[in-house]
Amino acid sequence: MSLEKNIERLQSIDALRGLVILIMLLDHVRETFYLHKQVPDPMDVTVTEPALFGSRLLAHICAPVFVLLTGISAFLFQSKKQDLQQTRAFLLKRGLFLIVLELTLVNFAWTATFPPDVIYLQVIWAIGISMVVLACCVSLPLPVLAGTALVIIFGHNLLDSVHFSQGALQNIWLVLHERGWIEFAGIKLRTSYPVLPWIGVILLGYALGQFFSSKYSAKQRSRALLSLGLASIGLFVLLRFINIYGDQSWQHFESLQLTLMSFFNLTKYPPSLLFILLNVGVGLIVLVAFERMQQYSFLKPLVVFGSVPMFFYLLHLYVLKLMYVFALSMWGANHGNYLSVNHVWMLWLITIALSFTLYPAVKWFSKFKHQNKHISILKYF
Repeated sequence: MSLEKNIERLQSIDALRGLVILIMLLDHVRETFYLHKQVPDPMDVTVTEPALFGSRLLAHICAPVFVLLTGISAFLFQSKKQDLQQTRAFLLKRGLFLIVLELTLVNFAWTATFPPDVIYLQVIWAIGISMVVLACCVSLPLPVLAGTALVIIFGHNLLDSVHFSQGALQNIWLVLHERGWIEFAGIKLRTSYPVLPWIGVILLGYALGQFFSSKYSAKQRSRALLSLGLASIGLFVLLRFINIYGDQSWQHFESLQLTLMSFFNLTKYPPSLLFILLNVGVGLIVLVAFERMQQYSFLKPLVVFGSVPMFFYLLHLYVLKLMYVFALSMWGANHGNYLSVNHVWMLWLITIALSFTLYPAVKWFSKFKHQNKHISILKYF
């Protein structure tokens, strides 16, 4: 495998990661400046305006694709190093780093409270835990990893009716599969992202990484990933029409718009089978498209954003917090206790403006990171 081909493949992965990062920015702008119209999970389609529903639905792709790409990137790291111990050590250290980051800098960006009385265990936590689990599994044969991933992804909804009332088992279950609150040392922990399904997704990503190895040509890889993506979406449509398993049931309404909204109204916390099938399928198709379009210049900014995801993640959270605090001090709350914009299109406008505003800082850090590879801490950003 030539260095040039390897760089091209990494660019397609970074471009997809950059795209979902910008979509994530839109969702976090919503969570900052549109909280007067909060959305439950899954959404209530009868009271959620279509523009808000569509924006939230678009954001559903972020976490599944990001976790999947984390697994693929881990496989590429192993393929490059050819050292399971080194790969295991990297995943373990990276995973623990992300967990600590979630408990400290990320949580403070959301709550602006120190010391914290509430800690939200969100996507960075889930990715960190998933990387730690993957570190323990990388020595297993790829078919075993793929099979385990599919068992988790397809089977975890069978556990939806399992609950524990109290004690250590309940706390473990809240971390694994059920949103809830854990009391620990006087601090309330909110398990916003139960980790079991995400472990399945990262294992799947690692198994799919084999298509990026030298055993597959670009054409073979594209055909395989495209086939898997289409099959995933096709299976989503089939299971959704059957309406028996994989998520809460959808409903027929007199309005075609409401019926379609109900059909695509999927559960994210924890991600249902159908949630994963749809969003992973779309992600794989976009990944193939980006690999085929790498000569187009419009992908270059996405590659920049995707090359330093953790830097952008922290940067945008703190910028949004500062923006909100400043705006609240200037104009005060206008929707109950919240300062919010009045229309969803304003969220898109803020997101576009922030994307252009933050790009120079992200580009500078990306260049700094790649010019200073000897600084080991930078590889975590």
